Amino acid sequence: MSGPTDVPTLPDTRLAGLLAEARALQPHTVELRRKIHRHPEIGLQLPATQTAIQEALTDLPLEITTGKSTTSLTAVLRGARPGPSVLLRGDMDALPLTEETGVEFASQVDGRMHACGHDTHVAMLASAARLLAGRVDRLAGSVVFMFQPGEEGYHGARHMIHEGVLDAAGSRVERALALHIWANRPTGVISCRPGRMMASSDSFVVRVTGRGAHGSMPQNGIDPVPAAAAMVGALQTMISRRVNVFDPAVLSVTRISAGTTNNVIPETAELEGTFRTQSEQTRALVRDELPKVCEAIGAAHGCRVAVDIQPGYPPTVNDPVEAGRVLALAGGVLGPDHVEEWADPIMGAEDFSFVLQRVPGALAFLGACPPDEDPGQAAPNHSNRVRYDEDAMPHGVALYAAYALDTLGLG
Repeated sequence: MSGPTDVPTLPDTRLAGLLAEARALQPHTVELRRKIHRHPEIGLQLPATQTAIQEALTDLPLEITTGKSTTSLTAVLRGARPGPSVLLRGDMDALPLTEETGVEFASQVDGRMHACGHDTHVAMLASAARLLAGRVDRLAGSVVFMFQPGEEGYHGARHMIHEGVLDAAGSRVERALALHIWANRPTGVISCRPGRMMASSDSFVVRVTGRGAHGSMPQNGIDPVPAAAAMVGALQTMISRRVNVFDPAVLSVTRISAGTTNNVIPETAELEGTFRTQSEQTRALVRDELPKVCEAIGAAHGCRVAVDIQPGYPPTVNDPVEAGRVLALAGGVLGPDHVEEWADPIMGAEDFSFVLQRVPGALAFLGACPPDEDPGQAAPNHSNRVRYDEDAMPHGVALYAAYALDTLGLG
């Protein structure tokens, strides 16, 4: 990754004081974050989280609507003058993990944990709403705050788009920003890049059907296990031989299931996994080739093969202009030592990609490594031991506000 000095800053006296104001709001931010962290919810139905957000926003001049098919929440702040609208996103859902962080505000729900920092996203977005409400007389346009459930594989953004979040202010939002906290980067550092930022994410299940037999007499059956095993290697060969190395794909077989005991050749075997790509072209290629490889290997072993591919999220692609503006704003508002251009896209996926398919915008990472840990060794996102430095949150609050203010102008 390039260093902080490689990124242009956007010094702007009109945005002076945002970080100080965000720090003054830190008690509100921490209180909401910890409340949500103690009571994590999974998927599209997050009633306790929705209620906590509503309570945190109740005294602000916001137009609040809740989702029909999910427990999403959309809040609109209208400026003193008409103008365009800008969207700020914070996702709300947790993961199915048992927390082992040892923090005093740890999850109180067995098997659920905010291991991807969405609790911090919600808290930062709520405090950004509070900060911007205090400057509403300087806004020419509207800010749409998108509190989104179901980011972790449930297509929450797509549900909210279908219910009109992009038109919540009365006209289509013109710019959009999402921040994602990152446990393995220094606290308060904003990382972003133009173009490809994150990958697509699709899943697959391959069911291989043969004919069962006694384990001592395989000639009397058709064993699906060797066929399934051959598919694992062949799929990796397909990736390395069919996919352009400069437009990469990653395919992982993450589950293999077959059999019931040691002396029975099973009738079926099953593979499950995921593939990630950085472009729709390579995504389509892998989606077409995967069944062909598995079916051909199955036929060579005398097995029937059924392949089910479940579409996930498209690649997350930042608008080059908006990504550059995020980096410049971060440098100007947070300081040049708190911004870096992310060198390479990553193969994780994000459903903010659905928003970026429709609206110019960007997704950026916010570093939050605990001060007592080395960023390279700290427990990462999706670990049940991940911890985030709460001192990073004012940086996110300030950047959210700066992005909205810079988009809508200052009176």
